[in-house]
Amino acid sequence: MTEMSVRIGDLVLANPVMPASGTFAEGLALAADLDALGALVTKTITRELRAGNPLPRVAETPGGMLNAIGIPSKGVPYFLEHTLPALRAFAPPLVVSISAPTAEGFAALAAEVSVPGVAAIEANISCPNIEEDGRAFAMRAESTEAVIRRLRAATALPLWAKLTPNTGDVPEVARAAEAAGADALVVANTILAMSVDLATFRPRLGNVMGGLSGPAIKPIVLRQVYQCARAVRLPVIGCGGIATAEDAAEYMVAGATAVQVGTATFLHPGAMEAVIEGLARFCAGRGIARVADLTGAIRREEADEAEIEWAEVASLEPGP
Repeated sequence: MTEMSVRIGDLVLANPVMPASGTFAEGLALAADLDALGALVTKTITRELRAGNPLPRVAETPGGMLNAIGIPSKGVPYFLEHTLPALRAFAPPLVVSISAPTAEGFAALAAEVSVPGVAAIEANISCPNIEEDGRAFAMRAESTEAVIRRLRAATALPLWAKLTPNTGDVPEVARAAEAAGADALVVANTILAMSVDLATFRPRLGNVMGGLSGPAIKPIVLRQVYQCARAVRLPVIGCGGIATAEDAAEYMVAGATAVQVGTATFLHPGAMEAVIEGLARFCAGRGIARVADLTGAIRREEADEAEIEWAEVASLEPGP
């Protein structure tokens, strides 16, 4: 039988599969066994009440979906009084996703939710930052390091930094998060995109632009996970287009310690359970004793320089 547990810093998870923030709530327990998951990740919360973006907020695209939800939130008091007790009833460790427009706001929110029953904090630093003219913290190494340092000083809980794929140098941002004290990286959030309805000439989203998720983004984020895993010593949690056990295995082989499943759950509420069961079968079929052994197992065949030199010389020789 395959050993399915994985370690993310000081946290030991029963298996490497968990929901992506924003795609999960306690109501999913009506259709899936939440106790079977490696961890639970809440919808991102903010300190203030937020109504979210104008409708429509979701649009289907080939190979994925667009969303511009806008992080609606009922605020911290509601979370502590209602959401937290409901989620603490389940066995997996609870990871609370938080968002704020400033580094100071992030730190204050982290301190407020560092309460019994919370196992880790996922800092959604892929959200707009008013201190950087609306750019996401994780678009630049400097702003990433600044906000993670404030967060690290505000909480003793394990701190996961959720990065954005919408930047030109994800490894640099990853290194900044590591230097500032993050315990793990979540790679990555959705890719900024849009769609137009040609029947009306209007954007399909009320916010015009939104985040692309689903199978269409998997090759891009898989590459970023590979780059980040090579750039830092931190555990990397892959997130982007994971719908099957094979998707999860690809992410782990590329360097991920664990994975998050998002859009697939909207189509199939039992998607995460299916991924867990499929990973166990995949490992058993390949004779892999521990699922953790998949992490970073990618094979890169390095060309032999002598052979390359010989081939170049041979190609320059005149023909008969």
